Amino acid sequence: MNSNLPYDRTLLIIPTYNEIDNIEKMIEKVFSLYPELNVLIIDDGSPDGTKEVVKHLKEKYSTLHLIERTGKLGLGTAYARGFSYAIEKDFDFVVQMDCDFSHDPEEIKTLLSECQSHDLIVGSRYINGIRIINWSFRRLLLSYLASIYIRIVTGIPVFDTTGGYKCMRTSFLKRLNLEMLKSNGYIFQLEINYKAYSLGKKIKEVPIIFYERTVGVSKMDGNIIFEALYSVIKLRVLKLMGKLV
Repeated sequence: MNSNLPYDRTLLIIPTYNEIDNIEKMIEKVFSLYPELNVLIIDDGSPDGTKEVVKHLKEKYSTLHLIERTGKLGLGTAYARGFSYAIEKDFDFVVQMDCDFSHDPEEIKTLLSECQSHDLIVGSRYINGIRIINWSFRRLLLSYLASIYIRIVTGIPVFDTTGGYKCMRTSFLKRLNLEMLKSNGYIFQLEINYKAYSLGKKIKEVPIIFYERTVGVSKMDGNIIFEALYSVIKLRVLKLMGKLV
């Protein structure tokens, strides 16, 4: 571990919904790697006991935090709430990551290291080859073609436009009206990238390996595809009208 990195000034945000199979293992793994890191779990009223596990672990880890929300309010609003928390508590950096081990916690140090000289670091599944484990060919092709479609419509110079493993400076997040973020599904990741690009922020992609979850239930569904097709055009129109940021 690079002890020179500002782990104590970094907030790791992990949204959860029914992650009872993963939450304890993830928290224990993160703190074993980065004892100084602050971790914020944002739970959307999981009925499976996820938040109870977090509450128990808070007694062990003083830098573990929990925000409980009532009902399944969505990934985008969870991250927006986490960003607000990071700004309120004066953190300098934010890392966002899934709870299901599709994102390897070992890569946090790489993302944070690169963010020392950039505003937004995107953990990319599509640079240095396609780096996705255990997806069907159909899902892989659909995701890759969607990424090409998004780049054509928006012009954004990011290959993995919807990847959810990233690190960013809170100074960038302060430029955003977090209450006005337009997207609530996985297209939220594109919106953040697109706004960083529109603001002229320094963006860099670094290669990561994405692992399909092995336990728990995926939150992906068919509606995400339709949301993406519509939202990409909407974001492009907003940029042309000067209303994106």
